[in-house]
Amino acid sequence: MTVLGWAPTEPFTWLRLQRRSLLPSSKAVDLSKLNLYGPGHEVVVRKTENSSEMDQHMLSLSGEYCLEGKSPCCSDSETLSQGDKEYDDILELNQFDGLPYSSRFYKLLKERKELPVWRAKDEFMDSLTKGQFVVLSGFAKTGRSSQIPQWCAEFCLSVQFQHGMVVCTQIHPQQAVDLALRVADEMDINIGHEVGYTIPLETCCTGETFLRYSTDDMLLREMMSDPLLERYGVVIVDQAHQRTVATDVLLGLLKEVALQRPELRVVLLSATKPDPKQLNLFTGSALPAIHLETPEVGEVVYSSTSDNYFCSALRLVLEIHRSKEPGDVVVFLVTMQEIDLAHDLLCHEKRGLPPGLGELLPIAVHPHQPGSLPMFGEEAGQTRRVFLTSSPNEDFFWAYSSINFVIDAGVEKRYVYNPRIRTNSVIIQPISSGQSECRKQLAGPTGKCFRLYPKERQLPAKIRPRIVESDITSTVLFLKRIEIAGLGHCHFIDRPDPGGLMQALEELDYLAALDNDGNLSEMGIIMSEFPLEPQMAKTVLASCEFDCVNEVVIIAAMLTAPSCFMVPAEELKPEAAQCRMKFQHPEGDHFTLINIFKAFKQCQQYEYCDEEKWCQDFFFNHTALLTADALRTELTDTLRRIELPVSAPAFGCRGNTVNIKRALLAGFFMQVARDVDGSGNYFILTHKHVAQIHPMSGYGAKSPKLGLPEWVLFHEHTFSEDNCLRTVTHITPEEFVQMTPQYFFYNLPSSESKDLLQNILNGGGSQNENKRSSNEEPQEDQTSDRCVIQ
Repeated sequence: MTVLGWAPTEPFTWLRLQRRSLLPSSKAVDLSKLNLYGPGHEVVVRKTENSSEMDQHMLSLSGEYCLEGKSPCCSDSETLSQGDKEYDDILELNQFDGLPYSSRFYKLLKERKELPVWRAKDEFMDSLTKGQFVVLSGFAKTGRSSQIPQWCAEFCLSVQFQHGMVVCTQIHPQQAVDLALRVADEMDINIGHEVGYTIPLETCCTGETFLRYSTDDMLLREMMSDPLLERYGVVIVDQAHQRTVATDVLLGLLKEVALQRPELRVVLLSATKPDPKQLNLFTGSALPAIHLETPEVGEVVYSSTSDNYFCSALRLVLEIHRSKEPGDVVVFLVTMQEIDLAHDLLCHEKRGLPPGLGELLPIAVHPHQPGSLPMFGEEAGQTRRVFLTSSPNEDFFWAYSSINFVIDAGVEKRYVYNPRIRTNSVIIQPISSGQSECRKQLAGPTGKCFRLYPKERQLPAKIRPRIVESDITSTVLFLKRIEIAGLGHCHFIDRPDPGGLMQALEELDYLAALDNDGNLSEMGIIMSEFPLEPQMAKTVLASCEFDCVNEVVIIAAMLTAPSCFMVPAEELKPEAAQCRMKFQHPEGDHFTLINIFKAFKQCQQYEYCDEEKWCQDFFFNHTALLTADALRTELTDTLRRIELPVSAPAFGCRGNTVNIKRALLAGFFMQVARDVDGSGNYFILTHKHVAQIHPMSGYGAKSPKLGLPEWVLFHEHTFSEDNCLRTVTHITPEEFVQMTPQYFFYNLPSSESKDLLQNILNGGGSQNENKRSSNEEPQEDQTSDRCVIQ
């Protein structure tokens, strides 16, 4: 394909233009009268003396022109307005689809050329042409995430996409969508066709897509069927500085892929200068890195007081608004609770502000919860927007030129997994110096950054990798699956914690996902097909045997999606509790989730029922319920694809209730607790820790409708925040003994609760015999038993 037209040997574009009836062979077309792009997108036409002159000019260009970075969407000599006379005799066509450029393309091109990344284009294209690996660093507003993928698409176009298309990974699904929309707009092509995106539960791509934005975890799942990523010629790993588990695993596997595919290009994008370990990963020696210089912000103000950062941040927001200085505000807090509280307080305070100041609009932006940011950072007029967010959302605001103030608390909340007690601990710690710089740059060269901590505070130099402090059971299951697919080794930048790795292997062994040699079993292969945690995947598979697939898939979807419960204002909490009690099920919270989902689906079936208002009335999150519905559909389709039985709904009958509990125990037998004193102090069998049931549970202190059961199965234990068990369902010890693998049972630490279970297992022996048998070493034949569900 050529720069200003199409090559005769390229049937793709020609057929596409014929299909759109834009190239009639018998008569001329007045392209200026065609409205191809809708309102606000005017087609730009260059007049010629005769068509043969234009054709000769177009065919004189070669594909090498693109390689040198001189395509119409990047050439410095390119026309930016219809008034330019130098190109008055050229009808400029998009190199990617052969259609005329719209006027919006030139408007956006002028903006793109002002981005800091544009000054590095020649260096980047030269590095991409000559080497297999390219590293580039620059903050969110440098344009790295929007421009680099376009230039990589130009590189692939220069070789006619013979090695594949371009994929760019993102951490957050919403950011992948926003960037795809923006890039399609800048390239003057169609979203969902030439440019697309792939995020959990949503794919917007076709066979014509040559540039795709994807979340890093979705690209990893794609590697299970295409381990060498043969459909891609360039893989761009963005936001590598965040060091998430998925990003580190992807980089580790890409090293192995690159060894087997010398034609593949790997581009690493980072907001801060990459860690030396990242630079040494692919070649063993430090790769040269391109660093984008950005101007300093106008002013950085440090806090010299010891006041609470939360109160200081809110006072600053109100002072900025009263000052009438233009610009939006970004406030970096720590927890979701702080974000919600700040939103409520600012909504309350703005009512007393003088109307002459303009409207103050607080916007809560939670991590991993898309949908709260306006598209493309459009201007808000006289309204001052206050974005309330936390880590790791520093890159969310790449398109917001209206931001003029940044308020940085300087600390963040991290979840650190403790493999010994199988739960996360919450740590509040200072952010890294790189994160601090990323936040500062959002204010721009004329803005102000308020750091709510002393200037002399020493910040850590870099972010601690998530892979050394996370539960990696799902990651180990994935890597075992990748071994079967042909990639035998993952080159970790930082190796996982040995204790966490051993715990992950032990848990997969308990779930029968591994065989006697430590390889993935048939059960493990099927479990890896589901986008679920291993325990939940095992539960779904068990439901096929117990004929309760319909109900268990609903539970899996509701627990995997964001919480369906809204956090109401303080004065509305009693009303919210009353509403939720209407859906409570006597057997426990897992069954309550089924009630809520079925009520939501029933509401959808009524023609005159407003489901959003229904959710609002009952304090449910409408977006979360829609996500659960989509996930339920995906799980059901996966079961049918691998030809597993999907039972008919039977919720409500006694047999179905028992079977649901059996299926839950097949996956979550490691998460069982017993009320040791009848007062709500639950003893967790696996590590002898005592916790309480969360107040929001049907068995909680604020919902006394249900009595406290002695034995419970729980979905989650939040150790550091409130030491509570969440999503709790009543079970019997007989059900636990029936569904628990014997070698897991014998590995439980000694306790009174284990003695009671041993008594049941022995068929009712004496207490002394129970204690003696619980202290004996397990026999060979007992330890070789597997979970009941195989």
